[in-house]
Amino acid sequence: MNAVRTFITARRDARAWHWTDVFTYAYLALGIFLMFGPVVWLALSSFKTQAGLVEFPPTFLPLAQVEVPVEGYDEPLPLFRVTMEDGSVRELAQIRRIGIVAQMIDPADPENVMRLPIADREPIREFSLAWKNYIDPLQKFNFVRYLYNSVFVTAAATLITLLINSMAAYGLAIYEFKGRNFVLAFVIGTLMIPITVILVPVYLVVTELGMVNSLWGVIIPGAATPTGVFLLRQYMLTIPRDLIEAARMDKASEWSIYWRIVMPLSLPALAVLAIFSIMWRWNDFLWPLIVLTRSENYTLQIGLNSFQGELNVQWHYVLAMTVVTLLPVTVVFAFLQRFITTGIASTGMK
Repeated sequence: MNAVRTFITARRDARAWHWTDVFTYAYLALGIFLMFGPVVWLALSSFKTQAGLVEFPPTFLPLAQVEVPVEGYDEPLPLFRVTMEDGSVRELAQIRRIGIVAQMIDPADPENVMRLPIADREPIREFSLAWKNYIDPLQKFNFVRYLYNSVFVTAAATLITLLINSMAAYGLAIYEFKGRNFVLAFVIGTLMIPITVILVPVYLVVTELGMVNSLWGVIIPGAATPTGVFLLRQYMLTIPRDLIEAARMDKASEWSIYWRIVMPLSLPALAVLAIFSIMWRWNDFLWPLIVLTRSENYTLQIGLNSFQGELNVQWHYVLAMTVVTLLPVTVVFAFLQRFITTGIASTGMK
C-alpha cells in the first residue's frame, strides 16, 4: 500500500505542486474517465428496470419507484409526492392514470379517492437493484446453454488456433528452404482479403461437410489465422539457433524440439495470441449467425440478439447479459495481460 500511495502522490518537486503535476493528474483522470466511465454506466444500467432505462433525463444510479401496500388492493401502488392546491405536500398512492389526471389515495385513508393533475406530482424513488435482469434470462431464455456454447467455442477454437499457428510458425522460423519468404508473404497477404468476400465459399464448404448447426462449423473455418502465424514466427526467430542445433545433435526429434523447447520459450507470444483469439471468438457475431440456426446451439452474442424483437427491445436484459459476457474476457485478460508487453515487443509488432 505504501508503494501505491507513493506512486499516486508522486510530484515533480516534493516541496510544492508544479503545474505539470496538475496537468498530468488531470490528463490521467480524464483517461480513466473515458476508459472506465462507459463500463461503470453499463454495469449500473444493467440493474435498472425497463422503465428506468427509457426515462428522461436519465439517472446515473438505478432507482425504482417506491410502492406501498394499500388495504383493498391486491398489488402495491406507486407512491408520489403531491403538491396540493393549498401548497401543502402529501405522499399519495396512485390507483390509475387517465390522460393528464391521476386517481390518488392516501394509504392511511384508502376510501377517499382524489383526482389530481399529473403535473403536480413527483414520484418517490429509492436506490434499488433489479436482480431480475440477471435471473430471468438465466431461467427463461436458456442463457446458461448459450454461455456453455460460447465457452466451448472459445476454448476449443483458441487451443486449435495455438496449435496450428505455432506449427506453421515453427516451419517458417526454424526451417530454411526455398520460397520461405514467398510463403510468409502469401500468408500475410491473406489479411487483405475481406471476410465478406469468402463468406459464401466458406459456408458452401461447411455445408458440404455437414457442419451447419454444429459448433464445429463455427470453430474450424477460422482456426488458422495469418496474424497468429506472423506473430509467433517473429517471436520464434529470437530463439537462439544454437539451442535448436544442440537439441538435434542430442538426437531430439523435430516434434520434441517443437514441443519441449520452442513452445515453452514462446509462451509470451502464445499468451498474446491466446488473448487475441479469445476476444475474437468470444465476441464473434456474424459467422455464428450464419452457421447456427437452432436456438440450442446459439452462442452468447446470438442469444443477446434474441432479446431484440420487431417492435420492442428488452434493453434491461440486453445490458445485464452484456455484463455477463464481459466478465470471462475480463478475467482472462487480467490473467494474461502481463505477457502482452513482452510478447508484442519481442515479435516486432507495432
